[in-house]
Amino acid sequence: MPLTCLAAQNLATTTKTVPMWEGITPRWLLKLLPWVQVRSGLYRINRVKKPATALAEHVEGTAVPVTFAEYEPNPREITLTTVQSILEIHTRVPDLHSEPHDQLHEQLRLTIEAIKEEKERRLINSQEFGLLGVAAPQMRLPTLAGPPTPDDLDNLLARVWKMPAFFVAHPRAIAAFGRECNARGLVLETVEMLGVAFVAWRGVPILPSDKLPITKSKDSADEITSILLMRVGEQEQGVVGLHQAGIGDEHLQSLAVRFMGIDNNAVARYLVTCYFSVAVLVDDALGVLDNVRL
Repeated sequence: MPLTCLAAQNLATTTKTVPMWEGITPRWLLKLLPWVQVRSGLYRINRVKKPATALAEHVEGTAVPVTFAEYEPNPREITLTTVQSILEIHTRVPDLHSEPHDQLHEQLRLTIEAIKEEKERRLINSQEFGLLGVAAPQMRLPTLAGPPTPDDLDNLLARVWKMPAFFVAHPRAIAAFGRECNARGLVLETVEMLGVAFVAWRGVPILPSDKLPITKSKDSADEITSILLMRVGEQEQGVVGLHQAGIGDEHLQSLAVRFMGIDNNAVARYLVTCYFSVAVLVDDALGVLDNVRL
């Protein structure tokens, strides 16, 4: 009787993957949002209350008006928020079981991924600074008939018409928009960014994010969500992400991992912290399409 494969496997070396987590998403909003380094954890948005005036097509000798731009006396200040987690790991685990994969490295990687997921979720949903909540009333509009149609996205583009950067929508909302376009015989174009092809409308890419909430409609059993459209960047007076200067590096901006020590049970603890927020510099930089039926 020859050696069986089952017995031979006891001497074989298996190939193992690193730990996988289905909850990790591309987090396109974090990747494509311009980030501003903030000092002292505080960002002040100074706005012009009354613009300067100018005179045009006036006849020779007409007195030119004296003018100045008046600023808001009480500008809005945004304090960076904090997301934290404490990683625990018994010291014997990385000492004895770090081949072929470093156990401490993988535990930290998965913890940091969880913090990044929460970071994007807070950017959209935070009651204090989230994009869904801070959009100006005049920049919000409902859908015309429920499902997201080309007319709805055109109406949103009419609100954020100055250099719109991208839409942000739940994947199911993108699918619903695709169905509406298919029903009208429209072929959606794509735009490539970061080596990835995104569905686009009027040349503006639509970024998928599962952080946009899906809720039940008050008037029916339908599920509804929202779609965001924004202009981004400080120079464009758009939407910017906020990071604390001097913490982390170019790959882990404003994120710090600090060793907290080892207790009497030989358990090591690491504090993982991220400081961030988001700011809408002027009201017309962010539009929201509400009551999007899926």
